[in-house]
Amino acid sequence: MKAARLTLSGKGQALRWSLAALLLGLLAAGGAIAAGRYEGIASCAGSTCHGRAEGNGAVVRQDELRLWQEPSSRGGAHSRAYAGLTSLRGQRISSTLGLGSASSAPACLGCHSTPVGERGDRFQISDGVSCESCHGASSGWIASHYAVGASHAGNVSAGMVPLDNPQVRAGVCLDCHLGSGKPGQFVTHAMMAAGHPRLSFELDLFSSLQQHWDDDADYAARKPRIDSVRLWAVGQAEAVQRSLTLFGRADIASNGIFPEFTFYDCHSCHRAIDDNPARGRTFEPNPGRPIEFGQPPWNDENIIMLSAVAQVLAPAEAVRFDVAARRFHAAMGSGRAETAAAAQRLNVAAGELGSAMARSPGGIDTAFRVISAIGGRAISPRFTDYAGSAQAVMAVDTLLNALVREGRVTVGAAAGIRANINRAYAAVSSPRDYNPASFRGALGQALRSIEALQ
Repeated sequence: MKAARLTLSGKGQALRWSLAALLLGLLAAGGAIAAGRYEGIASCAGSTCHGRAEGNGAVVRQDELRLWQEPSSRGGAHSRAYAGLTSLRGQRISSTLGLGSASSAPACLGCHSTPVGERGDRFQISDGVSCESCHGASSGWIASHYAVGASHAGNVSAGMVPLDNPQVRAGVCLDCHLGSGKPGQFVTHAMMAAGHPRLSFELDLFSSLQQHWDDDADYAARKPRIDSVRLWAVGQAEAVQRSLTLFGRADIASNGIFPEFTFYDCHSCHRAIDDNPARGRTFEPNPGRPIEFGQPPWNDENIIMLSAVAQVLAPAEAVRFDVAARRFHAAMGSGRAETAAAAQRLNVAAGELGSAMARSPGGIDTAFRVISAIGGRAISPRFTDYAGSAQAVMAVDTLLNALVREGRVTVGAAAGIRANINRAYAAVSSPRDYNPASFRGALGQALRSIEALQ
């Protein structure tokens, strides 16, 4: 039986897809190079395997290839990743950066194709981000993973990537949807200045966009079900740690005498500038960032969300994490050495927090409690910038869907408050029109409507 999921419609769905399109970047996210030979998408595409036109398989859907390449779906974006390099936008970016042809530039192929070692005869780089980008090089398991008696554990031991593990899944996605130190898997500020979209990441939303399986009884027999709240929380923790780890590398975190501005909040600097003497201040002080006036702030969208969920799942560690986060922001005004040391301490705190949340028993009202924490006095004043606010509204939608799947909220009741959720999405539909106070008002209304369902 398929798990229930709230279906968006009309303006709400359009807004969510619009935001998701921004977060998916240039239609791309590749995985790490794994050991083994990459056999290519054609090796998975037989009609008795994953190439059916209709998802009616007894064990798996068997129409996974159709979903992967669906032109009208955000879930089909991975198949279009390589083609994005030959688009007008891709060509302009590569030309501006002096990379030559984007379709052969190593700086682009790390995420717009499947980064491979050994290639099989059917492998085509033009397939973009294919099955093996996420599931790993298939030479060790492709011939046995569908055999009678085959198990997921056996497939993993043969080289398949265990994407049922939230940390592993987050790591694979983050390689391109946030960045890694591997070749061609880091979007620099120069790339964004040339036209590459800003990157952002939310594991549960991205998983739902890419879902090509049915969460039914036989799926649960093969793999453990992943609680959506924990999946979301793990994604936030892994994103914080990944960004801090990359920042800790001097070869990535600096660009000459300047810091690598990829790590900072884009829209806090890219604001309208004019000489009108009556122009008012276009930002709000953020209580979570003890930084000097005019200093570019670190992009703390995932830090804010992790702080919110920590209040519920690991309150003791949450206090230490918040202290480390504030000290990290404050260190930005001292120097590179002090900031790198503070980043390392915050990285450790995030890791300890993630472990504590994994051990936490949670409870049936966990999603409701996290929603309340996001709208609480400690967190909501920190929604002063576009990136953090976009994360917040995605989180609220993710948690509402979790409540529907768990049977805590009916589909009808959730649909009844969809207009309030859509108003929160509308408040972050465009960074140009973003207004902190208006956003907090819309988000608060949405949160109150969800809490009323408890």
